[in-house]
Amino acid sequence: MQYSLLQFISLLGSVCLFLYGMKVMSEGLQKVAGDRLRNILGAMTKNRVTGVLTGIAITALIQSSSASTVMVVSFVNAGLMTLAQSMAVIFGANFGTIVTSWIISAFSFEFHISDYTIVLLALAVPMLFMKKSNYKSIGEFLIGFSFLFMGLDMISAYVPDLQKNPDMLRFITHYASLGYLSVIIFWAFGLILTMVAQASAATFAITLIMCSQGWVSFELGCAIILGSKIGTTITPILASLSGNLAAKRTAAGTLLYNFFGSIIVLAVFYPFLQLVGNVTFWCIGTNPCDITLQQEAAMRSTTLLDQAGALTATAQTSLAFGLAMFPTVFNVMNLAIMIWLPKLYVKIVTRLLPERKGAKGQDDFSLKFISGALMGTSELAISQAQKEIAVYGERVQRMLGMSRTLIHTDPSDSDYQNTYNRLEKYEEISDRMEIEIGNFLNKVAEGRLSPEGKMRIAGMLRIISEIESIADSCFNVAKTLDRKNKAKVEFTPTMLEKIDAMFDLVQGAMGNMEDLLHEMETPEDSRIITAYNREREINNLRNTLRDSNIDNINNHKYDYQQGIFYMDLIGEAEKLGDYMLNVVEGVKHQFKPQAA
Repeated sequence: MQYSLLQFISLLGSVCLFLYGMKVMSEGLQKVAGDRLRNILGAMTKNRVTGVLTGIAITALIQSSSASTVMVVSFVNAGLMTLAQSMAVIFGANFGTIVTSWIISAFSFEFHISDYTIVLLALAVPMLFMKKSNYKSIGEFLIGFSFLFMGLDMISAYVPDLQKNPDMLRFITHYASLGYLSVIIFWAFGLILTMVAQASAATFAITLIMCSQGWVSFELGCAIILGSKIGTTITPILASLSGNLAAKRTAAGTLLYNFFGSIIVLAVFYPFLQLVGNVTFWCIGTNPCDITLQQEAAMRSTTLLDQAGALTATAQTSLAFGLAMFPTVFNVMNLAIMIWLPKLYVKIVTRLLPERKGAKGQDDFSLKFISGALMGTSELAISQAQKEIAVYGERVQRMLGMSRTLIHTDPSDSDYQNTYNRLEKYEEISDRMEIEIGNFLNKVAEGRLSPEGKMRIAGMLRIISEIESIADSCFNVAKTLDRKNKAKVEFTPTMLEKIDAMFDLVQGAMGNMEDLLHEMETPEDSRIITAYNREREINNLRNTLRDSNIDNINNHKYDYQQGIFYMDLIGEAEKLGDYMLNVVEGVKHQFKPQAA
């Protein structure tokens, strides 16, 4: 019987269903525990043991070491953790993949879980229509779980039966009987397969089915899994391409960790394989190393092959257990050695990727925490955006300081023009930052978000718009001063004193606003109250100065033109206070709805 094109397409569809199920299951979990995941990442310490445990926990939860390492790359790119800290988390993330392997192994052949997936779907789909968001997210998780194992069962159904396709069987056995060279070939096959699928779990599932069919031996299945350890690093490498140097070094560290471990095991492959076989025999009483293509004829009389020559349930269990045990032993031993060497990895990747000359200064446009190519999970990306907004606020806060400095700088001094040019450049950067952050937030909003996440996205979009207005207003101060200087108007000492009093209040409001941006996740009521009080003080002082300005002009203390420029600055300062209060209200209503 020929293996038809339709069957091959069906096999690809089965793999796609498997991967889609994993994606939906992962996103459902993230929506249920998104806030907690952000808190875990935010609470990372310099303790490498804590970092390893964090990496294990995240990967076990979202069932993807690629996603975990992309997150790590993103946060190193953001400056949330050092390269040395990231190594510990990456070590843990790779170790966490064994949870996925054991889940797939445990449910694959002990019973047909696909028989129960319809029942799970019957429970899950109604949950999507419930009002409570957590129930909807749990429903999505169960649907993803069902699709994952339905895909796994369909892969098994559509994998070509090599006994009925002798041409393909000869092709496979030709490469499977070259001794250690076959190990190298299948190791490379696992590497490439995982790079294409960008999911080592999918490679593991396919390998498990290939071995259970009896046309790939246990040792070659282990070689495929070993190669997948390197192939899975393609995702963080691709994610780091548009990141900063630290992100690229983190991705390189991920590659080196898996590469060194894989090469070491490849060098001692057969002794290591025997160790895994002995551990499996100690656990379940059978050694999967005995189930090889070369021994097939001899085993026909044993309990490992049935009368038709197919692997028995006992043999399949032994293979599944052994294939799950292989990455377990690999990760345990790799972690036990590598956990002591994060500083060595830092030195190696620093040597491989040296810092280039001419680094960007703080006046250059460069987002610190977010990057379009470093999009992690939607819920976790919110944390990155929050921190980028805080940096945005700091940049605009510097603009306020520069605009105030400009008021007291002699226009004939070179410092005046330098400061003015910096303000103009900062204003352009501010416009670009608003666009970049806004685009990032829109991309995040397209993902699967909890209602709280959507509310925060709306709040952050409002906040960045108001921060950009603050930047515009700061530059308006500079433009007002420029017009004043061209008109050869001078302020009196009393005018400058009142302007300083106004800007003192504005800078106090700015500092309070910036503090709230840094604690956006949990804003303090006292800071929100302070923001309202500061804005009220600014309005009261503006009204007082506006009234006194009319009296001063009428009493000829200064002329009308002086009064116009004077009140333009006072009015701009009052607008700054309004914009800052709008930012605070964005934090209050979208991040602290109970206070609304």
